[in-house]
Order: sequence, then structure tokens, then C-alpha cells
Amino acid sequence: MRQSTVIDTLRGHIAAIEGVAARHAVLPFGVDTIDQRLPGGGIAAGALHEIAGSVDLADDASATIFLGGMLARMEGPVFWCLRWRDLFAPSLHLAGLHPDRVVYVEAGSDTNVLLAMEECLRHAGIAAVVGEVSRYSTTASKRLQLAAEASGVTAFVFRRASMPAALAEGTAAATRWRITAHPSAPLGIPSLGRPRWHVALERVRGGTPYSWIVEGADAQGRIALPAALVDRPAAAEDRQVAA
Repeated sequence: MRQSTVIDTLRGHIAAIEGVAARHAVLPFGVDTIDQRLPGGGIAAGALHEIAGSVDLADDASATIFLGGMLARMEGPVFWCLRWRDLFAPSLHLAGLHPDRVVYVEAGSDTNVLLAMEECLRHAGIAAVVGEVSRYSTTASKRLQLAAEASGVTAFVFRRASMPAALAEGTAAATRWRITAHPSAPLGIPSLGRPRWHVALERVRGGTPYSWIVEGADAQGRIALPAALVDRPAAAEDRQVAA
């Protein structure tokens, strides 16, 4: 056995003895300029993440598909907790998230959504738990983060129609994203091009906020940089945004 392997094994045993949680895997976007800004190179599993849509238009459609694309690239069932069934499920299928993988929990209120999320997060082996809320407290975010860490299940809080004041509240989330629609590339013919999004990483633990223009999720849940940006230097590909 190689020395480095022995050392890694010993470190694992020591961490287990000390009660230190093992590092969970990450889900990369497959877009280098985004993955390089995220600790570990992707969305951390066993952690809490926040997603929000447009402020000006109260438009959550792009954020919903962005989230659906991430979930599509995970393995296992997804529990989607919401106040009432106002989600257009076929749109998730277009981003690669098959309806057979999603279990909807209609909770009736933000408080009940958070309770349902915490209960679902106790069960290891599922892909992720999503909760749609308008507001939630720092304490609630800490409880969700601890539950996600314990089970290794990724948690997503979807801040529906969230205003800047709500997002200024403290949170234990590892990342916070805001996804808004962006004009697609003109095709030169009477047709629509692939959707584009303005993806803003507004908060990242251990990193720096940035934003990008990307092409929307395809049928496998993958996003991409527009062709015109692929060969640009990194400094021109992304734009720093306020934390």
C-alpha cells in the first residue's frame, strides 16, 4: 500500500473517532469558469444552497429550470416541498428531471415547508430536498444545514419572489444564486434561440461572488457558455457582483 494511501486511511479513522463529518462529494456544472469559483469545484452535497429568481419581474421560471437541471444530474429521488401545487412540472422534464423522480409535498405554509424539509433531510439515500419559501430565519437555515450535513443529502431553499431585503438576512447556506432571464442570441430567422440566463453567485462560503451569462439547461440538465464567450479570457467571461 502506498504511503499516501495509508496516511489518507489514518486520517479517515481519526476523523471518525473525533466525530468529524466526512467531506461530501460535489456536483460540477461542467463549465470551468463557474466550477473554479466554487470550493471543491461544484455544488457541495450534504449542504444547504439558496436559489432565487428575478426581483423586478417576480419571475421564478428561469430559476426553476436552473434548479431542475441540477437535480436532473443527481441520482435518486427528489422531495420538493412547497406551499401549494403551482409548479408547472413538465418544465422540469425539459431540463432532464423526469417526473417519476419527484415527490411533491404540499405543506400549506412556509413554516410547514421548513418542517417537511427537515424531516426529509433525515433520510439518507435521496438525491436532494427542495423547499419553496418566501422568507425564513437564520436559525431555520442552520437547522437545515445541520440536517443536510448529517445525512449527506443536498438541500435547496427556493426563495420565491424574493426581494433584496429578504436576501440580506443571515443564512447558513453554502451558496446563494439568483437566476434571471437574458436575451437569447438572434438567429437571423423568425425563431427563438436557446434560452440564456444571467447567473449570479451572490454568496459563496470561502469564495467570491461572480456572475455569468450562460445558455439554459438542455435535456440533460447541462448549462453552457454561449459560443461567443468560450474563447474569451476568464476576466471577460464573468463579472464580479456585489455580495
